[in-house]
Amino acid sequence: MSKRDDLIVKYAADLKDKCGVNPDMDLLTKVTVGLGPSIYNADSSTVSGSDEKELATVKNNFLIKKLGLADSAELDKAIDGVMETYGRSNRSKYRVVVYYLLTKHFKKEAIYS
Repeated sequence: MSKRDDLIVKYAADLKDKCGVNPDMDLLTKVTVGLGPSIYNADSSTVSGSDEKELATVKNNFLIKKLGLADSAELDKAIDGVMETYGRSNRSKYRVVVYYLLTKHFKKEAIYS
């Protein structure tokens, strides 16, 4: 298996074990591929749920630019919900898992078709 395949297995385990979600492996793979080389960097591969600047990046770069959503309080609420689902005490929240959960939340899977 490639390094990316190993990471996808790790992300799927996080979704099952920490979020209680049975992942759509095809979508998970596409979200992973969409993040490109950032998944291999220790800093960019994770999201700090307590860092407002980091959460603003998720909102602006992913929800607004990638998924094409309009800026609203609903976006902040969804990010907060994902952080709650993932577990606030869980220090390393993988960006792929966060983006996957947000994609499912907003029913934007078609973007990865």
